[in-house]
Formats: sequence, C-alpha cells, structure tokens
Amino acid sequence: MRRFLTLLTLFFTLWAGGAFAACRADQVSLRNDAATVRFDIELAVTPQERSRGLMFRESLPNRSGMLFVFDPPQPVAFWMKNTLIPLDMIFVDRTGTVTRVHEGAIPGDLTPIEGGDSVFAVLEINAGLSARYSITPGTQMQHEIFSQGPAIWPC
Repeated sequence: MRRFLTLLTLFFTLWAGGAFAACRADQVSLRNDAATVRFDIELAVTPQERSRGLMFRESLPNRSGMLFVFDPPQPVAFWMKNTLIPLDMIFVDRTGTVTRVHEGAIPGDLTPIEGGDSVFAVLEINAGLSARYSITPGTQMQHEIFSQGPAIWPC
C-alpha cells in the first residue's frame, strides 16, 4: 500500500508539473536523449504571418519562439532580411521529427537558409539554444499541429 501511495504521489506531481499536460497552441515541446524542453511560441500559419515572421523585433524572451507551419509539407528557405536578432532555425517533418537545424542565423543576412524538400514546420528560437538543449536531427517535437498526422509524440 505504501508503494502504491508513493507511485500515486509521483504521478500527480508529474502531472501538476506539466509532464502529462495536454498540448497547447502557444507552446511546443522538444525531447531527445539529452533533454526535454518547452518553448512559448507564436504561430505563423498564413502567408502574411510567415512572411513577417520575427522581423523588426529587437529581442525574443528566453525559451520563446515562433513556429511556422507549412501544410502541405514543402521545400522552404528562410532569410534574415529585417531580422534584428540571431536565431536558430529548427526544421521539422510531418511526424514531428527534426530533420535539420541551422544554428546562429545572422541578423540582416540575405543568404537563403534551406530547410529541405518536405518541411512541415520551422521553429525559430534565440541563437545558441539548439546547442544548449542538444536539439539535433532526430529530436522529437510535440504540438497540436501534429495531431492530424503520423506524429511520433502525439498530444
């Protein structure tokens, strides 16, 4: 009985702490063997939202970002025109698997940053956070946008 109560307490502690929390439109979680991390995000779904992105912003709060959604998956390339802060770009396929990470995109640089042929989503975060949280190809992403597809880490 004591062991059962201990396990029950652990379950509710994890649940209250968000380990079993439902997906939220304003958050994305990433996990791999090294870490699990959550970012507060803004969504960029329409062509106008994706075109504007994070341009003209002077800062981005830590553990925040913007999630660009491309449905259906397609080839994408980003540039840093009118973007004032250095960013990491995390390219994700339809299953929620990171396929490419571009670290340290340079503010104002017009060089295209290619994401691949079948990109479903791109998460932009402050430069350096991909390395800090070991976000690499194979890392899994969780967000409600993956609920209609073959998500590896569903909500």
